[in-house]
Amino acid sequence: MLTVNEIFYSIQGESTYAGQPCVFVRLTACDLRCRWCDTPYAFHEGRKMSVDEVVEAVEAYGCPTVELTGGEPLLQTDVHPLMQRLLDSGKTVLIETGGHRSIAAIPDGVIRVMDVKCPASGESDQIDWANLARLLPADQVKFVIADRADYEFAAQVVRRQGLAERCAAVLFSPVHGELSPRQLAEWILEDHLPVRLQLQLHKFIWDPMTRGV
Repeated sequence: MLTVNEIFYSIQGESTYAGQPCVFVRLTACDLRCRWCDTPYAFHEGRKMSVDEVVEAVEAYGCPTVELTGGEPLLQTDVHPLMQRLLDSGKTVLIETGGHRSIAAIPDGVIRVMDVKCPASGESDQIDWANLARLLPADQVKFVIADRADYEFAAQVVRRQGLAERCAAVLFSPVHGELSPRQLAEWILEDHLPVRLQLQLHKFIWDPMTRGV
């Protein structure tokens, strides 16, 4: 049984899948409290659904791509059989995780989009650094950046861990409305950093406070 905050069909706003239609399954609960979190309603709101019910709801949209998000989806043990069921049905499956919970048990074939929390999030001390060794070539790593100190932290991790060579993408995302995308772009260019600037596309299409998109 899963506690589900919402299931919705929208345009993917992040990762290398940005711009593509996607079904989102947002699971309830998170054990982090990032300062810039934009989905605090997912901390508590939700309803119980079986794996079968979630799969049926996803299938109703007729979309080949699905993302499991939160909250923190890895807090719920039934997310693992859900991922496998979605893979078995032929879906492209992504999971967005905060990086503080082990990704080791995620089924092969699922694309892990894993955050590495920067200092301004207030949660950088929660990172499970062992997860970086668990990344697979199809996985993507995301850094949400609020200021220059966050950028320096992220750049150091990218270089030290050789992430650009080991993952499908390294994503640098400015905190929406706080750090100018232009400023982040200029830092990346100045340092010749092998990363992808990521904007949260859905926040430009819809009002940033809109839910279910």
